[in-house]
Amino acid sequence: MLKIENLKIYEDLSKEELIDRALKKASIKPGDVISCSLTRKSIDARDKNDVHYSCSFEVEVRNERKYPKLKKASHKQLPKVNVNRDSLYNPVIIGAGPAGLFCALTLVEYGYKPIIIEQGDCVDGRIDYVRQYRETGKLRSMCNVQFGEGGAGTFSDGKLTTGISSPYIKKVLELFHQFGAPEEITWLAHPHIGTDNLISILKNIRNYITEKGGVYHFNTRMTDIRQENGLIKVICNDEEFLTDALVLAIGHSARSTFEMLKDRNVEMKRKNFAVGVRIEHLQEMINEAQYGIVTDLKLPPAEYKLVYHKGERACYSFCMCPGGEVIASSSDENAIVTNGMSYYKRDGRNANSGLLVNITSDDLDGDDVLAGIYFQKALEEKAFILGGSNHNAPVQRFEDFELNRKSDHIGKVIPTYSPGYTLSNLNEILPEYVSDTLKEGIRHFDSIIKGFADPDAMLTGVETRTSSPITIVRNEKLMCNIDGVYPCGEGAGYAGGITSAAVDGIKVAIKIIEDKR
Repeated sequence: MLKIENLKIYEDLSKEELIDRALKKASIKPGDVISCSLTRKSIDARDKNDVHYSCSFEVEVRNERKYPKLKKASHKQLPKVNVNRDSLYNPVIIGAGPAGLFCALTLVEYGYKPIIIEQGDCVDGRIDYVRQYRETGKLRSMCNVQFGEGGAGTFSDGKLTTGISSPYIKKVLELFHQFGAPEEITWLAHPHIGTDNLISILKNIRNYITEKGGVYHFNTRMTDIRQENGLIKVICNDEEFLTDALVLAIGHSARSTFEMLKDRNVEMKRKNFAVGVRIEHLQEMINEAQYGIVTDLKLPPAEYKLVYHKGERACYSFCMCPGGEVIASSSDENAIVTNGMSYYKRDGRNANSGLLVNITSDDLDGDDVLAGIYFQKALEEKAFILGGSNHNAPVQRFEDFELNRKSDHIGKVIPTYSPGYTLSNLNEILPEYVSDTLKEGIRHFDSIIKGFADPDAMLTGVETRTSSPITIVRNEKLMCNIDGVYPCGEGAGYAGGITSAAVDGIKVAIKIIEDKR
């Protein structure tokens, strides 16, 4: 395979047209082409007077020596899997988020029949519960934005970008495409699926796993685990399961599960995390700031990724949702949690992202391993009270936040949070060091994106569930200190988003397959 790299494109072309343009640019004769694929398409808007697409390709030709100017393509080969497991017991997976599901997909690929236990409902029922909460403020604590088929990422932007490097990333993207995601996720520089597409994809994944012999148990909550005669007894609300391979793909909001694991002396340690707010701007402002006004390309709603450092403290954007909305994401009564969500078209009026400040162990009281959870919970409960104790979220214009005064009106940026919002002063919720870092960060970001510090930019509190505040310690076999128990994914502290969680699920499945039991 040869590479055609960084081809500048100034037109909106189809994949086939892009490939044709690349072959002509590289002067490759049609008769020499065996195959050609688009591998990457990104937007280069660094120069607002020269906005264009940058595209790369891989081409297989009959005689590579005829094209010495083209570099060879290199591929990360997937490691060989040594199949050793011959146990009579089915692996049990706790959690049907991306870590759990991709663990299950890998297991069924090799002929194993996992049992998937999910405390929330299947995605159809889950949609109804989330809709009910957003319309009425009536929360179902067992099934919501955090819990249910697909995990917390189901009601998000479906963002598939990741900071990790792994040969399994390509496999994750290809599997998502196989189960219904648009083909473009396999080549776009910033792929996303959108909440609307994720719903049908999850059903397709479920159908495939069950056809291969896997079993789902929805509305089933794990309440305890016990070691019994060399096996693990998984105790749920109305059933028990015996296994020698238990995967804890529990998600970052499984607070009662963390408490149970602590009681069972599972080794855990504190992990740094972050808290903050959601910020909303008009999407058209973000588009103009990022793309300029010169180009005629039909560009997608613009994104951004920003970071500001202040000593050991940092303020950074998280899960930016172009054309999206701020979504009610609590899993506890008397608490407000926010997140961002976009549909595939990203055609909403506002852009939003989390603006976060890092929290370290030194910021927490005492030495309890679960102190980060209690820190998050305290902020969420303050937000609930400030919002009116009715599941409305507290909101504030940036100008008022900066001046430490309660907002008394909404400007041009109208909050998208539902079931409702209350004009407030978010400084009353956040620690002073968080508020001060947010203010400085927003001012700094305004020097990068003109208008970011607009007085009417809307802040919604609070964003606390960006990652797990805990790591469940695991060894080289990816087990914790209980033999046969595999902490996995974001909740266990080993991932930070849909793709990295899916990759970790694959890695854990392979360890199970390679372990002779």
